[in-house]
Amino acid sequence: MTPETFRSALARVPPAERDAWVDRFLGIEGVPDDGPELPRGCVPYWPCPVDTVLRAIEQADVRDGDVFVDVGSGLGRAAALACLITGATAIGVEVQPHLARAARALAARASLPRLSVIEGDAVRLAGTLASATVFFLYCPFSGERLATLLDGLEPLARTRSIRVCAVDVPLPARPWLTPLGEPDRDLEIYRSTGP
Repeated sequence: MTPETFRSALARVPPAERDAWVDRFLGIEGVPDDGPELPRGCVPYWPCPVDTVLRAIEQADVRDGDVFVDVGSGLGRAAALACLITGATAIGVEVQPHLARAARALAARASLPRLSVIEGDAVRLAGTLASATVFFLYCPFSGERLATLLDGLEPLARTRSIRVCAVDVPLPARPWLTPLGEPDRDLEIYRSTGP
């Protein structure tokens, strides 16, 4: 399915029905329980609303040449949407092994070869995602973990411009990161100021 075909099909679905429609399309059945691997300070898994993901993709101007990283990707719904809507490459980063396995199964089931899932702690992996251009954070954690993640992204931002989509999580100020416009309800988009 091309991004144009998927966007057209999704646009025909009433907004109040989009979450259920996307879940049926991707073969997602309910929200799984979190496992014991969820680190202290992390938010339990809950999928981001489809319309919020759509706003983030639009406002961050995600395109087919981007690499979209979903931090705390859970079942992979936001990463899958980025692939389906734009043709971008997407990487889900998920610390809970059973969710990472489920996200890989979703990518295979939906025939999304441009979607991969890394099992691990995004705070430790941030600096290794050298190809990433867009980071999507649906309130995966806050406080020290969030600060450490941003510090890990700074070296990458010094090599090229990156965008950070923050949903329901205020980002601590960083001199290399500037908001793009005013916050949109639960969403704020940032762009790095380098290189």
